[in-house]
Amino acid sequence: MPELAIPEIKLPKVELNIYTPKDPVEVPVVENRIVTKESSPNFIRHISFDVSGTELEGRIHVGQAFGIVPPGTNEKTGRPYKLRLYSMASPFAGEDGDGKIISTTVKRVIEEWDDEGLYLGVCSNYLCDLEPGDKVKMTGPSGRRFLLPENKEEFNYIFFAAGTGIAPFRGMVKELLEAGVEKDIVLIFGCPYRTDILYPDYFEEMAEKHPNFHFLLSISREDRRPDGSKKYVQTQLVDRKDLLSPILAKENTLMYICGLKGMESAIYRRLALDGFSDYLDVKEKIQDKSPEEWDEHDFLRNIKPGERSFVEVY
Repeated sequence: MPELAIPEIKLPKVELNIYTPKDPVEVPVVENRIVTKESSPNFIRHISFDVSGTELEGRIHVGQAFGIVPPGTNEKTGRPYKLRLYSMASPFAGEDGDGKIISTTVKRVIEEWDDEGLYLGVCSNYLCDLEPGDKVKMTGPSGRRFLLPENKEEFNYIFFAAGTGIAPFRGMVKELLEAGVEKDIVLIFGCPYRTDILYPDYFEEMAEKHPNFHFLLSISREDRRPDGSKKYVQTQLVDRKDLLSPILAKENTLMYICGLKGMESAIYRRLALDGFSDYLDVKEKIQDKSPEEWDEHDFLRNIKPGERSFVEVY
């Protein structure tokens, strides 16, 4: 039998910066709700906006981001606050199916700094306090590579998410399943406590409804592995090797990582140790170095995502 051709990754051509910080568009909030299932010490909300009648309608792809310009001025600089970027949590067709309602996932930032006391994230608290009907100034879209391919039905997908890094994967999973994609889709989500699982009802329902969709949880401060170590997204590559290795071995599998900067290095190391270095672009100067010896400089300079890997960390 002839070998099957490896599908070409055809990323869509996207539009960038239709609206800029100097010329944002004003859009109303239509929904603002908590997305954790149980009472959580963290406040994480799903916020939707109506972009109908604007140049953003039907023109933001899942995987892209839009900007929000918070009102007010920075007390230290006296200048207006800078915009913050938020990932699309809805598919290209939006929450409504027509690209008119788009959404994102926002964590209310409340931190205590030793030298400055209590710090409240400017834009996150602004957004979390909004009610339906309130208007925000929006920019975007931004991002041209962290996207689903146009020929999405030809690929398998493995998504690694931590915290609000799940936002683009909510939109991607919805888009893939609604398009009837039958190949494997795996979402690996990590958070410290079970109370911090985001969109649990949706993902659990989809896992029950679609045999090709797998929802794997890594609860780092509650669940322990057989050897007593903590569960992280990368440890699923070992603990669920039965599921993940056969999918990773396929040449039509794409890998996406979204979350806090640094999580990708642990995933890269594990992939390389398991023989999946083809998801990485490892510079020639360290190719003779064991993945266990890769250091911070290597991850910064010598190891990049490969052609089939897409990374968005912050």
